[in-house]
Amino acid sequence: MVSPLKIAIDGNEANVTHRVGSNVYAFEIIKHMEALTRKASNGHQIQVTVLLAEPAVKDLPKERPGWRYQILTPKKFWTQWALPIHLFLHRNNYHVFFTPGHYAPRLSVVPYISSVMDVAFLEFPEQFKKNDLLQLTHWTKYSVTNAQKVIAISEATKQDIVAKYGKAASDIVVAYPSVTLPSKEATSLKKAATLKKLGIQKPYVVYVGTLQPRKNIIKMVEAFESLKRSLASQDIRQKSKLKRQHHSEKLQLVVAGKIGWLADDTLQRIKESPFFSDILLPGYVTEDVKQILLQEAEASILVGLYEGFGIPPLESMHLGTLPIVAHAMSLPEVVGKAGILVDPLSHHSIADGIKKALQLTAKGKAKYRREMRKQVKKFSWEESAQKILGALIEVGENKQ
Repeated sequence: MVSPLKIAIDGNEANVTHRVGSNVYAFEIIKHMEALTRKASNGHQIQVTVLLAEPAVKDLPKERPGWRYQILTPKKFWTQWALPIHLFLHRNNYHVFFTPGHYAPRLSVVPYISSVMDVAFLEFPEQFKKNDLLQLTHWTKYSVTNAQKVIAISEATKQDIVAKYGKAASDIVVAYPSVTLPSKEATSLKKAATLKKLGIQKPYVVYVGTLQPRKNIIKMVEAFESLKRSLASQDIRQKSKLKRQHHSEKLQLVVAGKIGWLADDTLQRIKESPFFSDILLPGYVTEDVKQILLQEAEASILVGLYEGFGIPPLESMHLGTLPIVAHAMSLPEVVGKAGILVDPLSHHSIADGIKKALQLTAKGKAKYRREMRKQVKKFSWEESAQKILGALIEVGENKQ
């Protein structure tokens, strides 16, 4: 009989109620890994202990034989104090440790696999708060350096890890994020009521995400202004065509998401826009509202300077809405042929991308939707969880 493979997981990134970004990634990977480990995998019976600083939230997988939660104290300095002490004292109880976030303990007697969402903090250090930058820079470096394997969320992130940290490409596993949309689509009445409540009128284009400098929102606003001016000065025949199709002179830009760090300049630029009345800031929106905003938009926009992955474009494609994305980092990898690529440093290029989306014929839209249906099939939580589990089994076998 094969002895059980014993895995420890840092579950704190997933152990929150309002999840964004890396929280969602950690939660979905843990949820799907639990499903995979209910049965033997590769000849192993797998036992998992999810280590937490606080009691598990309700929607984490329920405990069962082979899947349990353990709370470690103290909560303060958990990653560098409570966690490494626990791993040291129980080093014979675990074959491998996994963290779905950037940070592993500085000292770990148990071989581990860590994860990297992106290394934007190295490319654009001025766009991060000083304390966050120091922690991201130093903690990520030793976590990657000492990891047996590293999980990257895109091929672009993988190449950055190789370039920035000298990690062997063979020790980096790409496990893409996916999306989990609400199972029930809103009715037409619900959609209309939601847009009316937020003051949104069609047509509009939408950005969904945190408001922070590296999201390049100021350049997006400049593009919107350029397009509005262009539409206002179109020759009568072309303007008439656009009006019949989209009432484009009434075009709105919706910027939905919570206010992030260093967002003051972005908010001030929006406030000073000559088209401020056409720029809407609904703030943080629920998943249901986000789905409506994406589904009813002419296009979604993500022109960030550096994206480890692009969840909003992937959500947009699932909903049949054309994504306009920066021709940079992972975003071409995410949308493939199913989106419009633009230069994120040129507001003219972004404006042209929006205009192209507005002018698409029914045939053109149908072509993009066919590409969207093909593209979204490349991203699966179950497949990514299986890749990570396979890496854990490989590392764990070397410890047994």
